Amino acid sequence: MNQQTKITEQASKYRHLEKMSVMEILQHINDEDKSVPIAVEKSLPQIEALVSAISDVMLAGGRLFYIGAGTSGRLGILDASECPPTYGVPYGLVVGIIAGGEKAITQAVENAEDDTEQGWKDLQQYNISKNDFVVGLAASGSTPYVIGALQACKQNNILTGSISCNPNSDISNIADFPVEVIVGPEFVTGSTRMKSGTAQKLVLNMISTSVMIQLGRVEDNKMVNMQLTNAKLVDRGAKMVMEQLHNMTYEQAKSLLLQYGSVKKAIEAAKSHQHA
Repeated sequence: MNQQTKITEQASKYRHLEKMSVMEILQHINDEDKSVPIAVEKSLPQIEALVSAISDVMLAGGRLFYIGAGTSGRLGILDASECPPTYGVPYGLVVGIIAGGEKAITQAVENAEDDTEQGWKDLQQYNISKNDFVVGLAASGSTPYVIGALQACKQNNILTGSISCNPNSDISNIADFPVEVIVGPEFVTGSTRMKSGTAQKLVLNMISTSVMIQLGRVEDNKMVNMQLTNAKLVDRGAKMVMEQLHNMTYEQAKSLLLQYGSVKKAIEAAKSHQHA
């Protein structure tokens, strides 16, 4: 697939952006952004298949890896890094890998995404096995670093998924569970950190949230396993405990929460004490 045929690289439908007023720019960006959730909605069956496959692997004790370059890689790292504090899962259960390593999180690393072998080498640093699951992230669907990693996974019987924004892309043809969200040309031609990045973020939110619910990390609609890393979360957790244990004051709930480290453990401890 050459650059001309990729929808993500097609010319913006807007011309002479530099002549627009600030409000015109904002309105047009907002208009384009509104189309992204609609594009994601069309991909829900693909996302469902991917989530179900990831859940099966993780319920059996496997890990989830996101691998990407540039914006895609950064979004994967963001989603992975938020799973432990939000859902109380151990670090290393969901892992984000970016072409060029840690430096690439904040700086562009020249030619990192063009290395077809480094992605698999980076995955091997985690002793990856057929018990794990790898999702390749590439807006274009043709990033060599990501495609090389998924091809190696296939050769090693590791299940794979992908998230891209071009139809019938190379990465979709390799992945076992491809997701394609076709958002159309960007407001600034080829700037896939915009709509394509937003689409990937929405899909990643769906994946991690729904998988964590499948893993039992949410009860009712609450993050009962969240880590108590700041005052806001402690306050939220204490109110959750109070809600479940009706005869408890805020201070008692907060004390119990801090003692046991999570809403779930605090409630279980209080209930077992009541029945003792």
